[in-house]
Amino acid sequence: MAAQPSPESPQSPFGVPVFRAVWLASVTSNFGGMIQSVGAAWMMIALGASAQLIALVSASVTLPIMLFALVAGAIADNRDRRRVMLAAQMFMMAASATLSIFALLGWLTPWLLLGFTFLIGCGIAFHSPAWQASVGDMVPRAVLPAAVAYNSMGFNIARSLGPAVGGALVAIAGAASAFAVNTLSYIGLIAVLLRWRPPETPQLLPRERLGDAVATGLRYVLMSPHILSVLARAFVFGIAASAITALMPLMVRDLLGGGPLTYGLLLGAFGAGAVAGALGSGRLRQVWQTEQLVRTAMLSIATGCAICAVSPWVPLTMAALFLAGSGWVLALSSFNVSVQLSAPRWVVARALAQFQMVAFGGMAIGSWLFGWITTHHGVAAALFTAAIGQLAAAALGRWLPVPRLAHVDLDPSDLWSEPQTLVPVEPRSGPVVVTLHYRIADVDIPQFLTTMIERRRIRTRDGARGWTLLRDLGDPLLWIERYHVPTWIEYVRHNKRRTKADLANVEALWALHIGPDKPLVFRMLEEHGGSPSGQRSPSPRELADPNTDPSRST
Repeated sequence: MAAQPSPESPQSPFGVPVFRAVWLASVTSNFGGMIQSVGAAWMMIALGASAQLIALVSASVTLPIMLFALVAGAIADNRDRRRVMLAAQMFMMAASATLSIFALLGWLTPWLLLGFTFLIGCGIAFHSPAWQASVGDMVPRAVLPAAVAYNSMGFNIARSLGPAVGGALVAIAGAASAFAVNTLSYIGLIAVLLRWRPPETPQLLPRERLGDAVATGLRYVLMSPHILSVLARAFVFGIAASAITALMPLMVRDLLGGGPLTYGLLLGAFGAGAVAGALGSGRLRQVWQTEQLVRTAMLSIATGCAICAVSPWVPLTMAALFLAGSGWVLALSSFNVSVQLSAPRWVVARALAQFQMVAFGGMAIGSWLFGWITTHHGVAAALFTAAIGQLAAAALGRWLPVPRLAHVDLDPSDLWSEPQTLVPVEPRSGPVVVTLHYRIADVDIPQFLTTMIERRRIRTRDGARGWTLLRDLGDPLLWIERYHVPTWIEYVRHNKRRTKADLANVEALWALHIGPDKPLVFRMLEEHGGSPSGQRSPSPRELADPNTDPSRST
């Protein structure tokens, strides 16, 4: 259950002490990460790498998110999220420390540097779903959009100040010092996580196996149209938006003729714009729908890219990056909130992980793409291409708008309880075949079939397999909904995943059912001929409950 804000700050996520502490520690860690990003990008230039390798520094951090997001989300949903975050932070600290030593000893090569940044990206990939899913557990739903925006703001506060400090540090003491500072920046967050003791949620069901948990998360997203529309927009956005961070070192070198300090100033301007966007997001959400906000954000990024492509002056480029930074945080935080509000708590980390996989996968692809364009046609051409890509992402909203889901209740319905059976069953017993028998008047058949379309989506989304709808040839009023699950424990999971929003579909079907009794529910174990069990298979009537409320036992 989400934590409640304190009486002093009832409308703010900062009224929740644990959110405030983790947020502050995260800002410090992100500050170190931005200092390291400056060191890595400038180290790559100092090593004489090609434009494409320089652009891949950004991709090497985002690529692990695309590769490992599904596994990271499944782990975050099925394990102690605090421990997952701790392990990820400690891993990143070890990788950063090793990178510092290699840089100090002069052992780095372009590909070795990419390898270290890739390892740090792996830590981010496993930390991020656990942290973002924990936000929804820390704060009430009403302040969740603000909490997500403040997370983005915290990152971009670090982006505003970190690069400038990083640029000065690299210019004075070299890239190795930037890597060392990043190593130390993890200590604060590790200390906060070690002290944090979140309330333990009773584990009522066995944990899902990792492969099953990944498949469940994929299935849920694929059967959730609202989430799919967000992912499609985020992918196109990520490809085009990646040009800003991937090409910024080349903008400094080729368009502005600057050095590490100039690079730090540009990153700082971009981060300052993101902070401004996060601070203004609350007011903007009050006057604009989410889709309007996202389109405006994308247009801001497109404008910023176009100005950067033609600007020969540092102040003008900084102003353009400020505009692009505000659009960046508004778009990503809007996508993040939409995904969080579209998924119940049991699967939210997996949904967020897939969002990150798509968005940052798009950024990784875009980093390679714009590096290639820069190599063959120049930085300006790549930036103009990115601006056109953002315009295309904005136009896509006409067909795939970002949904507004603030009033959709995805809390568990908690109406279902495990039924008693006359034949003993164990968690691994199965497959389990379930049928529900409805009697529907001819005049109600069109509405019944329409309602069953949504029923099929909900069933499949929550783990049902082989869903079919049958009509009895001898009794035209009888309709049978049939599906199966691999085991009895999966049948229990399937029903425990029912949300309060899903109950509207159950009630609609129940209202269409005619007859003196409620719809019959039959639960049957599938048995193969010649089974050595020594027990006869139960008859459908033995597992039927004619007085079952379909919202409680289906």
